[in-house]
Amino acid sequence: MKKIFTLSAVILMATIFLSSCYRDNTVINNNENYWLSKEQGEVVYSDPYCNYYVVETYYGYNIVRAYAGSKPYEGDIVYGNLSSRGTKDMYNYSARIVFTGTVTDYWLSYNEAQDALDYYCPIYGKNGNAPEKRVFKEATTIKKK
Repeated sequence: MKKIFTLSAVILMATIFLSSCYRDNTVINNNENYWLSKEQGEVVYSDPYCNYYVVETYYGYNIVRAYAGSKPYEGDIVYGNLSSRGTKDMYNYSARIVFTGTVTDYWLSYNEAQDALDYYCPIYGKNGNAPEKRVFKEATTIKKK
């Protein structure tokens, strides 16, 4: 009888202790002030047929690889750590969502960004003609230093 009572008490205490612990994922993900303190960029090129898009920041152009269902549109304002390579969370201010992307290249000039995008997503000419040249949208929120 004593063993059953002790075992029941231990299981009850363990259940209470383990059920009271939880991880709050909304602290960083939905805290807009946190994201607005990060680096700002504007999407200046996004193509539905290419997994890569171009973000213009104060320091130049960045090439970012999108994951399924998380690709921003041209003109969207994004915040995050855009000045280093790697997979990271970013905040789309225009859509108010947190998404994941991989920064492959950063701080590029306009021509370097076009060449990098041509490497990742080549454009083939129609009917054997010379390939078209991509034109990036002019950023409206980024003021160059």
